[in-house]
Order: sequence, then C-alpha cells, then structure tokens
Amino acid sequence: MANIYVTRRIPEIGLKMLKDKFGSFDMNPDDRVLTRDELLAQVKGRDAVMSLLTDPIDAVVLDAAGPQCKIFSNYAVGFNNIDLKAAGERGVMVTNTPGVLTDATADLAITLMVACARRLVETDGYMRKGMYKGWGPLLWLGQDISGGKTLGIIGCGRIGSNVAVKMNKGFGMKILYSDMNINTQLEAETGAKRVDLETLLKESDFVSVHVNLTPETTHLINAKTFELMKPTSILVNTSRGPVVDENALVDALKANKIFAAGLDVYEKEPLMAAGLAELPNVIVAPHIASATPWTRDQMAIIAAQNLIDALEGKEPQFLVNKEFLKS
Repeated sequence: MANIYVTRRIPEIGLKMLKDKFGSFDMNPDDRVLTRDELLAQVKGRDAVMSLLTDPIDAVVLDAAGPQCKIFSNYAVGFNNIDLKAAGERGVMVTNTPGVLTDATADLAITLMVACARRLVETDGYMRKGMYKGWGPLLWLGQDISGGKTLGIIGCGRIGSNVAVKMNKGFGMKILYSDMNINTQLEAETGAKRVDLETLLKESDFVSVHVNLTPETTHLINAKTFELMKPTSILVNTSRGPVVDENALVDALKANKIFAAGLDVYEKEPLMAAGLAELPNVIVAPHIASATPWTRDQMAIIAAQNLIDALEGKEPQFLVNKEFLKS
C-alpha cells in the first residue's frame, strides 16, 4: 500500500480518486498551513506527497521525505514553492495543475480592472456608511474602460492571452504585450502589438501582470517602473506577489503616481505591506483567482492523477522538473 500524505484538504473529488486507487492516505486534519516542523515530520517516509503553494518544499523537506519518495504533486498551477533542481537530483517528480485555472484567473483580473476603474469598493463603503446624499455630476469619477483604452499584458501565456482577448472583444481595448515570445495567434485575433516593458508601461491605461515568479521577474514592477506609468493607469496583479515591489506600490498609490491597483497575491503572503490596507485606491483580494467550484475540482483531479501516475511508474502529464531528474 502506498504511503501518501496530503498537506491540506482539497476538494473531495481528488481525495476520492486517491482513496479508490490506494485505499487510504494521511492528510492534515486542520484547515491551515502546516508549520515547518509539522511539514518535516509528516512527509517523513512518504512515497508521495500532495503539496500546496503555501508549502515551501526545499532540499531539507525532500530529504525528510526520503529516497523512496516518487513525487510532490503540487495543487497549483505555480510551483515556485518547490526547489525543482533539488527534487530532480533526488529523483523526485514535481507536477502542477495548469490550464484549468485560465478562465477563472483571467475573469478575476478583469473584475479587478473594472472594479478599480469604477471605484466600486470605495463607493460601496460610501453607501454603507450612509454618506450618499444624492447624485452629483462630479461625484466619484472613475476611469473609462471602453472607448479605445489600451491594456498592457505583462506575460502573454494562457492567462494573459485570455484577458487580452476578452478585453479586446468585450471592451474594444487596444492590446500591448511584453513577453519573451511572439504571440502570433493573439496578434492575429486582436491586433495586439509586442513591445518592450518600458513602452508598455508608458502607453497602457491598464496593466495586468501574468508572469511566472523567477529571479528575473522578482520586483519587475518597482519604484522606477511606477515612474513610467500614467497617473490615470491601473495595475492588476493575479500572478505572484513578489513580481510587484509592494512597498514601492504603497508609495506610488499614496503619491497618486497611478490611479489604482487590484491585487490577488502579495509579496509576503498572507501579510500585506505596511500601509497597503489603509489605502482607498487599492482593492485587495485573498488569493481567490481560482476560487470557483469547477476550477478547484479540476485542479484536484489533475493533482490526484499526477500522483497516481507517478506511483504507477508512469510519467505524469504535468511534470515540471523533467530537466533536473536523474537519468
């Protein structure tokens, strides 16, 4: 019988797959992130571990799991929480759950754009406090979304492209994008133009971030880049928190260097930078981009199947550290 550990409860459909295949498994009984010591103790001697983005998996954790461990199946599209090289050197496969999050994440990015532009959170609070005394021509002016506004997409993979198409077709936005690769399909479908980051930031009315977290993208958006942006522009980040220098963002919002920001991820999650929560021109969501029942169920199915495949001696479909695995 396989010795499996799940670091936090996932949707039942994925757990049922594991139970049907292996009979039993162990799981964190509490709806919280394991402490470092708990994680080290619980992965010991496991054949497979299903981890979450909130579990830092480094060489120490991998060594604690032991040489018999075949896989860390990450219940997330991202995998920056896992040391891929260290896992590969130990013969441990690492997998993720891509694709099924695309629409949900793109839809949240768009929601944040619209909500920031039209100041929905601010005006909701205004109404709830009984401050509304009647319509006025200068009351709560926001930013236009339609009318040929420009959207800049930083990182034009599946999610970034999805956002671009929806905003182009739905709101008539012009699309600029910054990416290492040319996206010919997006260009053909929307007339998108590939530009350098500096040009994108200078010309965009909305900027949506969709890059992976790497050393090169850490603090990609920083104090210098905020200086390039329009004072009427809106920044949205649904990728990874450290891509944006959060302290620099606080300063930019305070100084009205940009109009507003919408965040679903944070540099030191679950913490926010000092002063961020007090700012009226930022919307802060608790990492809910994939939080729809269908999306989370599909993630559970993929994560469970990745784990099952590894323990059955197959190469999982969504293996992300193949280049580091021992031959």
